Amino acid sequence: MILVIIQILLFLIPILISVAFLTLVERKILGYSQFRKGPNIVGPYGLLQPFADALKLFIKENIKPYSASPIIFFFSPFLFIFLALILWEIIPTPYNIINTNINILLILGISSLAVYPILGAGWASNSKYSLIGGIRAIAQIISYEISLGLIIISILLWINSFSLNDINNIWIFIPLFPLLCMWLISTLAETNRAPFDLTEGESELVSGFNVEYAGGPFALFFIAEYANIIFMNLLSVSLFFGGSGPLTNIPIINSITIAIKTILLIFWFVWVRASYPRFRYDQLMHLTWKNYLPFSIGILCLSLSIIILTNSSIPNF
Repeated sequence: MILVIIQILLFLIPILISVAFLTLVERKILGYSQFRKGPNIVGPYGLLQPFADALKLFIKENIKPYSASPIIFFFSPFLFIFLALILWEIIPTPYNIINTNINILLILGISSLAVYPILGAGWASNSKYSLIGGIRAIAQIISYEISLGLIIISILLWINSFSLNDINNIWIFIPLFPLLCMWLISTLAETNRAPFDLTEGESELVSGFNVEYAGGPFALFFIAEYANIIFMNLLSVSLFFGGSGPLTNIPIINSITIAIKTILLIFWFVWVRASYPRFRYDQLMHLTWKNYLPFSIGILCLSLSIIILTNSSIPNF
């Protein structure tokens, strides 16, 4: 039991450290994109800034609106970060904890549960701003989950498996490049990233569903959001860019390979934020329901037709 706990901690602590430094990397990239330095005061080159921000948030007083529902109000951020961290234990990495042959189904199921802490935070705050932000966030997440699910189904048809382990070392984006484009843009919307960060639009919603949160609970939402960003990029690497791949029998080399690919996608996430203005909400919903949904269904039908007619799979594509 103690060894299992130690293994879980050794797996999760690097994730939390990565989330902390992702905030620094994002602020540095945005700073240089806008011809400024970014954080450079706390520690050498600002390296201690994430820890200073975390300390500031967790020592602040936890406040709650007088009319809020206390149980759901404080339970929602813990549920949100729990769901974000449990996903990491399913993704196939050289040192993952949960090994299963249906990890793609588990990822789809667990990630769909993220709407409940968002809904709970928006409703339990008993604030119109929070409720509107929660409703918009849920509508956005559910809409783009449909497109992501259809894209994953198309990929499952070619690999003929529910396991991400069976797609390692297969650069599936080459024959399915349109799916890659839809997937990457949908992951931006799924993780509430610019230009699709309408759930946290400061000008129209103050701060979205978490406007009534402060201190530690707000930090938990923040950590879970950035953990989901890293996870979605890691999942993109596993689905489209061959994952770690059986390049060698040395786990550390495979880990470095998948880490480099994930870092490049994270840089693309930040680059998009620095380059594009925010969409209107009607444009956001029009993109998925009128463009991505019909197109992903069309590619799904095309994939089924090719597989039925040729009895082929992706290695013979």
